[in-house]
Amino acid sequence: MGENSDDESQVNTGPVENAWELKVPEFKPEHNPHGLIEESSFATLFPQYREQYLRQVWPLVQKALEEHHVKAELDVVEGSMTVKTTRKTWDPYIIIKARDMIKLLSRSVPFEQAKRVLEDDVGCDIIKIGKLTRNKEKFVKRRQRIIGPNGCTLKSIELLTNCYVLVQGQTVSALGPYRGLQQVRKIVEDTMKNIHPIYNIKALMIKRELAKDPKLKNENWERFLPKFVNKNISKRKQPKKKKEKKEYTPFPPSHSESKVDKELASGEFFLNKEQKRVKKQKEKDDKHAEAAKKREEKRNEAFIPPEEPTTSKNKTNVDTKVDIAALKDKIMKARKGAKMFNKK
Repeated sequence: MGENSDDESQVNTGPVENAWELKVPEFKPEHNPHGLIEESSFATLFPQYREQYLRQVWPLVQKALEEHHVKAELDVVEGSMTVKTTRKTWDPYIIIKARDMIKLLSRSVPFEQAKRVLEDDVGCDIIKIGKLTRNKEKFVKRRQRIIGPNGCTLKSIELLTNCYVLVQGQTVSALGPYRGLQQVRKIVEDTMKNIHPIYNIKALMIKRELAKDPKLKNENWERFLPKFVNKNISKRKQPKKKKEKKEYTPFPPSHSESKVDKELASGEFFLNKEQKRVKKQKEKDDKHAEAAKKREEKRNEAFIPPEEPTTSKNKTNVDTKVDIAALKDKIMKARKGAKMFNKK
């Protein structure tokens, strides 16, 4: 297990694929016939809402641990679970597995899944996400991204990593093979750092397809994996209204006029109260009249008929103006011509 954890940064390369396939030799009772010299124990607290469920499954927990000669105790008053080794315990690492099991049970993982951690090729990882995001609203939103709509994102993570994943409170509990646990941790931490989980899911799908190709199995896969760059620009860096720089002048800006100066310029300063009231009332009436005129024009727009389109394709510009003097000359010439024709 220690060798596998050293190769976290090289998960994408082919040679490490073979390293993950190496099987850990089984540890049997005859390898340690004298048992353990000293007693080891671990205890963990559980929330009050888990008490009823733990009471129901505790006989099953004790039975599962008795097979490995580990004793389990449930203290309902204190709200804790304790696991201890006995004289018959021959596996020195089983107490760590038992500790992980009671941790998972306290984090709302069902017993059917939690007991799998006692197997050699199965591990667990409890990822603390509470302190990764300070803002509560952002924390809830990003945690929901891990679950996805109707749990679709969580289900896809489980299928690609072969792990059982449970999001509960400020932790994410994962249970499965050690390689899958590393992938789950990366997805969860990236999601809480505002990187959508769909990017990591897509990369895992590409890795799965590349692993099927025997030619590419022992090569580096970095060139095939998509590189996602965060293009979100902070709104603080880009203000909506950009201030234009004014031309530099050595003279200071002129002082703005006070209310008294404006009244002196308009002549309002010398009016009495009644005259000021009449003037303000007149300004209000003028403003109301202008607004009423605009409303009337807007209403009348609906009664203006639209321009009808012409049916003919070729639009000919017809000159409607008639030159009356030229027309009289034409009529006189036509009459003279008719008289001459009749005489002949």
